[in-house]
Amino acid sequence: MSDRRNGSPAGEERQGLRPRYRRAFGCVTWMYLGMLVFLAANFFLALPFRYVGAGEVYGYLPPRLAFLGTALLLPGMALAAVLGARTFRTQRRRGTRVGTGIGALIGWSGFFSVVWLAIAFGLDRRDQIFQTVVFPNLGGSLAFYAFVPLTLAATALALYALYARGVDFERRRRLTLIGAALAVVAGLATLATDFDPIGVAGVLISTVSGAIGGYVSGAGYARAGGDDMIPPGAEIRRREPRRRKPR
Repeated sequence: MSDRRNGSPAGEERQGLRPRYRRAFGCVTWMYLGMLVFLAANFFLALPFRYVGAGEVYGYLPPRLAFLGTALLLPGMALAAVLGARTFRTQRRRGTRVGTGIGALIGWSGFFSVVWLAIAFGLDRRDQIFQTVVFPNLGGSLAFYAFVPLTLAATALALYALYARGVDFERRRRLTLIGAALAVVAGLATLATDFDPIGVAGVLISTVSGAIGGYVSGAGYARAGGDDMIPPGAEIRRREPRRRKPR
């Protein structure tokens, strides 16, 4: 009689997902939750502007960031699955700190990327979401042309720091900081070229929202996969088995 038919634990274990795939699925789930938190956070952070005489910020920001979140959702889920399958669990503090930093970087660069695309492709004439134009004089400037290579370099460094194997944490941290610095330079160059109060409010809200969403995803990254994905020698407490209540 097979293990599956007699209900033995060995048969159930073979029928379940492998730990690495279970961790990959968990990372995808927590990335999705982080994106929902990002969208909710930017909505609630922009909401007060509606009642203080700055309704343009409220009317402008949530639709733009909803567009950003939708565009990043599927690539983010794929990247989260690969990251979960390639990595082990980490300490919660490290996971949330890394998640917060990466989320803030995505919020910062993502906002300026949407602005760049709107200017480069004239989206204000094609879609109602982009009718409010921020940084209208950015097109054709040095900051406009420098934005793409700086942002691509920042993205490449961040992805390498996350996915490279055989690289210690300190080197990953340095690479991420260099990438963040490039992204900050690209954004500050945009602000210096064509200062716009709505754009400043937008990028600050986007960055804070990204950090909050990244914190949630980082917390999930630290715990996804369960005890089977704790690396040897890690200072991570295993879950204690639940005690069944006597009937």
